[in-house]
Amino acid sequence: MKSNIEIQRIEKSKIDSVDFNNLPFGSVYSDHMLECDFIDGEWQTPVIKPYAPISLDPAAKIFHYGQSIFEGMKAYKDADGSTMLFRPLENHKRLNKSAERLVIPAVPEDVFMEGLKKLLEVDNKWIPTNEGSSLYIRPFMFASGIGFHASPANAYKFIICTAPSGAYFSGKVKVLIEEKYARAANGGVGFAKAGGNYAAQFYPTQLAIEKGYNQVIWTDDNTHEYIEEAGAMNIFIRINDTLITSPTSDRILDGITRRSVIQIAEDMNIDVEVRKITVSEVIAAAQSGSLKEMFGAGTAAVISPIAGFGYQGSDYDLPELEAPFAGTLKKAITDIQTNQAEDPYGWRVILK
Repeated sequence: MKSNIEIQRIEKSKIDSVDFNNLPFGSVYSDHMLECDFIDGEWQTPVIKPYAPISLDPAAKIFHYGQSIFEGMKAYKDADGSTMLFRPLENHKRLNKSAERLVIPAVPEDVFMEGLKKLLEVDNKWIPTNEGSSLYIRPFMFASGIGFHASPANAYKFIICTAPSGAYFSGKVKVLIEEKYARAANGGVGFAKAGGNYAAQFYPTQLAIEKGYNQVIWTDDNTHEYIEEAGAMNIFIRINDTLITSPTSDRILDGITRRSVIQIAEDMNIDVEVRKITVSEVIAAAQSGSLKEMFGAGTAAVISPIAGFGYQGSDYDLPELEAPFAGTLKKAITDIQTNQAEDPYGWRVILK
């Protein structure tokens, strides 16, 4: 692998056309992107180039056999203007875990980390400083090699794009517990951040939206008795003062935010149980008043509180608490991410 990074700068930045006080999520893109090809068994020289469309052969295997994986990350600035990442090596490890499952070559750490750092240096002015905003980072990789034969490709493209973004969700989220469709199955690719996982979610989620819900709570593929994930996020359920989340498996993503929430909650002396939880247990807790909170956890939203849920034709509202765990945990994580609190875990990476 050739380790030098080639830089091709844009002639004129488009940053002046962006309203940083009114940023949507993930639909405004920075000036540059990083691109690195895997050809003939070898990683080529990474290139930072102006953000632009990609040209691919119609026979590229991404279009036919879905070899595509991605990650989600964020960059922040503190009051002094320093740039920070949150647990980036965990994203690199997980990308390669996904790559292995889809027979995609592993991305070397120096391509991932040094390429990302250089990209953030080139587009540093694109990192928002407004509270609640960040630079969303999307590393992804797909099969660019061609052929109609159903087999792994012989060439791949690794890209990192960035997008200054505001909040992922705004307002209260109402969800529907899924009874028919499954996000993933045992032995499948549910634990990987494979593009197809998310494509398969769209149809049942659209059905839920048509019924007046914002998202779907996924249940297990076999019995639909166990709560597993919330939309594209891991899920946490608070019954009385105990926080419960499903264990990771072939079906459930090992979320970096999920692990961070568990660690911080335990250090706050919140009782945390990592165990299977049934739909019937959640319904019973809602009916008895012991169900206090439900929230999703993931990179994009960090923590997204759930205001209510539906199941088998009935709706259940969650109470509005003065000091919810969701708010406390979100503040603890975002304060570490933005250098507003001590980082006893070594999660924050400040770029020089």
